[in-house]
Amino acid sequence: MLLYGHSITGLGIGKIMRANWNLVLDKIVTHPNIHELAVLFELLLTEEERSAISGRLKVFQVLLDGNLSQRQIAAEYEISIATITRCSNYLKHMTIEQRNAVRSLIL
Repeated sequence: MLLYGHSITGLGIGKIMRANWNLVLDKIVTHPNIHELAVLFELLLTEEERSAISGRLKVFQVLLDGNLSQRQIAAEYEISIATITRCSNYLKHMTIEQRNAVRSLIL
């Protein structure tokens, strides 16, 4: 699902990158052992990248919940205003159907 209209097709390696990303997603979705999956993520992602992903997920969850302002989110979860603004902008550019799909995935 293309959520924000971004594509990597203009990079010349778009098909290969998408195919490889689909393999990654397949490995994640079909892996039966969460502890081994955690090891895989530790192999593939740095601590900073894992932290960024979990922070961004939290921002999307809180923004979709709608109970805190961006400044409150930044203070409570120690996440930069820039990250929160980026997430907010993604949500603003989504259709209602896309937002509902994301909401059902992460809330």
